Amino acid sequence: MSLLSSPLSAGRLSGTVYTFEKAGDVLAMHTHDEESVHITIVARGKIKVSGNGWEMEKSAGAVIDFPPNQAHEFVALEDNSRIVNIQK
Repeated sequence: MSLLSSPLSAGRLSGTVYTFEKAGDVLAMHTHDEESVHITIVARGKIKVSGNGWEMEKSAGAVIDFPPNQAHEFVALEDNSRIVNIQK
């Protein structure tokens, strides 16, 4: 399993880019408080996003707007999938 991450900074925007090299790679379940909550843009490939009692599949171009304190994890469904998390 190989998940690569790199910081993102563009003016007042900040976040993290995650590249899932192989299908099945996971960004483990986690939460964010009001200071660190983010949106996620699926930049490439396909992912499954899930939390406590919910899940959805999203493909390149999708945007997910997470509320604070919502547990979530990401699983790559295709090799070389990429997400971009941008703090709100």
